[in-house]
Amino acid sequence: RFIAKPCAINLGIQDSGPHRAQPNAILEKVFTSITKSPDGKRLEGLSKQLDWDVRKIQRWFRHRRNQDKPTTLTKFCESMWRFTFYLSIFLYGIKFLWSAPWFWDTRQCWYNYPFQPLTSRLYYYYILELAFYWSLMFSQFTDIKRKDFLIMFLHHLATIGLITFSYMNNMVRVGTLVLCLHDASDFLLEAAKLANYAKYQRLCDAFFMLFGIVFIVTRLGIFPFWILNTTLFESWELIGPYPSWWLFNGLLITLQILHIIWSYLIIRIAYKALVRGKVSKDDRSDVESSSEEEDATSNSTKGVFSTSSNGSNRVNG
Repeated sequence: RFIAKPCAINLGIQDSGPHRAQPNAILEKVFTSITKSPDGKRLEGLSKQLDWDVRKIQRWFRHRRNQDKPTTLTKFCESMWRFTFYLSIFLYGIKFLWSAPWFWDTRQCWYNYPFQPLTSRLYYYYILELAFYWSLMFSQFTDIKRKDFLIMFLHHLATIGLITFSYMNNMVRVGTLVLCLHDASDFLLEAAKLANYAKYQRLCDAFFMLFGIVFIVTRLGIFPFWILNTTLFESWELIGPYPSWWLFNGLLITLQILHIIWSYLIIRIAYKALVRGKVSKDDRSDVESSSEEEDATSNSTKGVFSTSSNGSNRVNG
């Protein structure tokens, strides 16, 4: 309200939403009471009742659905909040871990386990991260549904489960490594969203490409060969398997599977960007495309980051 909104206004971002559908009592009743996406049979019935072309009715429903989407100003403010949080928590994590011995030698995560001290800085790091992911879990149900809703739901469950489980079992050392690694790329994605909303396309593309590189390096390189290596093999060697060992590593492997899925989506978007010369529209976008005629006559420059009001792009891990 006091920081992001003035910044958005100074960048010329207006508090205006998508094109509004023309008032129609019959279609509005169908939209609010029956369905927001009528099938072919219902479209034909409405066409006869209103003497409208089926394509015109489809366009009305498309505009009506988009009408409820958040404005660019709202999305900019949410992305700016997320950018601030991700960058701050990442810098805090790096500063904290730089002097931690297990940051340089992962075997230190298991020495003298489970009798390892819980410092105040480590405690607050964990509590802040857990609170943030709980907020994402709750907001997902009130946010606009996306194609990756189930994937994100599983991701939040796995993340909250890992943070809580590792804290209860005092696996906080390796837990801090996982948290910091996941925060390394998220602020870059939010920066790309901010540039996109402000219509700085080249800056947006640059941030997205940088985000893609960092994401793939950390999630497909460092995470399996550094984190999974210590939780699967070094822990087995130093303290041996125990009942919770299987659950802990099962959740980490679930995260790795999600990393592979998102990396595929990022690579596909990056490939389209190289082919078309700019970052293409996100497959998970919350604003639906207009008809072919409208697309042909409009200067559509929507980018990959057309996200919902809570900014959930959510490649965010």
